[in-house]
Amino acid sequence: MYKYHCLNPISHVGLEQLDENYVNTDKVDDADVILVRSAKMHDMEFGPNLKAIARGGAGVNHIPLDRCAENGIVVFNTPGANANGVKELVIAGMLLAARDIIGGIHWVQEHEEDGDLAKLTEKSKKAFAGTELLGKKLGVIGLGAIGVLVANAAVHLGMDVYGYDPYVSVDSAWRLSRNIHHAKTVDELYRECDYITVHVPALKDTVGMIDKNAISLMKKNVVILNLSRDTLVNSEDMVDALVSGAVKCYVTDFPTPEIAGVKGTIVIPHLGASTEESEDNCAKMAAEEIRDFIENGNITHSVNFPDCALGEKGESPRITILHKNIPNMLGQFTTLLADHGINIELMTNKSRKEYAYTMMDVAGDVSQDVIDKLSAVNGVLKVRVLQ
Repeated sequence: MYKYHCLNPISHVGLEQLDENYVNTDKVDDADVILVRSAKMHDMEFGPNLKAIARGGAGVNHIPLDRCAENGIVVFNTPGANANGVKELVIAGMLLAARDIIGGIHWVQEHEEDGDLAKLTEKSKKAFAGTELLGKKLGVIGLGAIGVLVANAAVHLGMDVYGYDPYVSVDSAWRLSRNIHHAKTVDELYRECDYITVHVPALKDTVGMIDKNAISLMKKNVVILNLSRDTLVNSEDMVDALVSGAVKCYVTDFPTPEIAGVKGTIVIPHLGASTEESEDNCAKMAAEEIRDFIENGNITHSVNFPDCALGEKGESPRITILHKNIPNMLGQFTTLLADHGINIELMTNKSRKEYAYTMMDVAGDVSQDVIDKLSAVNGVLKVRVLQ
């Protein structure tokens, strides 16, 4: 029996994936698994039983990844599960920026009691005229699950799309329309495009990437969309660019005091993945990842350990070891098992930066003494045996 704790409301579609072997607990310290959406976890203390954290969504900057890794806690996310919801909001953002739809709606509300509203509308509507997306150039920075969908959708809208991602995956490359231009540098994209949308994680080299230097390379009256992370854009530089007219419109999904209310901004209250479908998809994917890890030891879509799998667990015991990525770890594991007469039937090992993961299907019983000795090896973070 495994215990799970939800730090945020989690869709029942996801929780239904957890069978009778999983029970909900109100005590986070007792949990084997934590399910989370947006709750901040940096100040949390983790209980001794905690094995995994599953984030319903892609971003994980609210989770202490390094501290989790050092404690042998695998953190999962659900890339792509909410991608369509974000894609649709990006398209909506471009349409709202291209044509003053919001201003027009507000105007109607202000004049709703005017007896001759229809006639007044025909006289006033030119104040809200805009442009079409057809033929405009869109730059997509980051061609992951969301970026690819945005780029492909924009092609179907008749936009001339430029994509930039030096680390694009093979899977994303296969799904990307052949009509999309490959920008060799982000500066090329800045210079060419009328609309620029950012879809990258908040990392050391991406935080503040849209600043006065980047904006200086862009076309005058460019439209910038940020539905990824608020920290990707330097707010002070963006306000200056809006006031000066260098940026026509800034569409963001992250309300902050610096941006909210500034003329030329369209500030959305973090609705990117707030659809029923997105929440259901994220919760279902998170639950499936958790079950595969807890029951089979397989890691898929982890953000602090390597993805690694041996398939569904069979009748043989399976030993899983989270450890540091340092020399001679495998040698120590195999020698220790051999000394106790345990034969390895199947083994895999994967590493990711300073951390690694080893899985072994073995013949024979694995005693507590063996588990204790494996746990005592220098660099080992956590040992689990699936019987």
